[in-house]
Amino acid sequence: MAERVTARQRAILTTIIESYIESGEPVGSRTIARLQMNEGGGMSSATIRNEMAALAEAGLLEQPHTSAGRVPTAKAFRMYVEELIGGANPRIDAARLSARSRMEIDSSFAGLAGTGVVLERTSHVLATLSSGVGVAIAAVADGDLLEHVHFSRLAPSRVLAVVVTRAGLVRDRVLALDRDLAAGELETAANFLNENFRGWSVERVRGELARLVERERSEYQRLLTSVQQLWAKALPASEILPETVYVDGVANLIGSQADSEQLREMLAALEAKERLVELLNAYIDARQESVRVIFDLDQQAPEMAGLVLIAAPARMGGENRGTLAVLGPKRMHYENTLNAVSYISKVFDRVLHAME
Repeated sequence: MAERVTARQRAILTTIIESYIESGEPVGSRTIARLQMNEGGGMSSATIRNEMAALAEAGLLEQPHTSAGRVPTAKAFRMYVEELIGGANPRIDAARLSARSRMEIDSSFAGLAGTGVVLERTSHVLATLSSGVGVAIAAVADGDLLEHVHFSRLAPSRVLAVVVTRAGLVRDRVLALDRDLAAGELETAANFLNENFRGWSVERVRGELARLVERERSEYQRLLTSVQQLWAKALPASEILPETVYVDGVANLIGSQADSEQLREMLAALEAKERLVELLNAYIDARQESVRVIFDLDQQAPEMAGLVLIAAPARMGGENRGTLAVLGPKRMHYENTLNAVSYISKVFDRVLHAME
């Protein structure tokens, strides 16, 4: 498609897209002629109309009603973003974000402590800068490391388990045990885990406990069996410290969705945060290095039709700590939002390094 669009058509399409982003109104040939005149260019309205007709034929423009104006299609927005990212003059770079925006972001993260707090602030900052929905998700804790575990007896066969990871995530859970454990047994189990497995990944602890139980045939096994039961119930294999999801700015989308039924479904999906995790996991590879833009969200989540996802991995020293994302309408300030997401991902790395 890009090869079939001439340089002149691309210039007209860019003008239409950027004018539509600013105004939200269909763009006509006279508006394009005026804007290009202001930029030192010059094409007649008749020439522009002919080129707009060709762009419409290529599926890049559509006419929402009988007015003379046109609006860009999803295909046009995708081409526009590709040009922003990898064109002859790419405009996506964290360093291109305005000094004012960089200062606001830096001050928003000043003095924070803990991955969870940083991610919560991240969702708010992204929502504010993009006028969309800011999303920040802590990485699944399979690769996180155990810092401390504590067990408290609440009632016969009922125990409160508190697990803290080095990323700052805290998980508490009330456990229903198969047999009652005294307070002393719980303390011994917690001490065993803290002394032997501090700094281990969650899954590695599970595997080592299973190996020890299989190997031991002594009184020591009774302790190991208790520890294994507590650990398995505190962190079930199907629910290993699931991603912590922070969402901010949902109200920003209300004005952008005209269909009330679609809006209801979309808001329900945002409230069911596990749906967001599924959506991000479907599109975002934790190994990717740069910001990614996804337009076809409805293929994975029909209720997200009409929205665009801009996302990047949140890293610290090359280690994946989560995902940063913005959900917004196709009519958004792509350059600013992409550069903001890129810059915040770097701030995230810097802030977490400072906390280590």
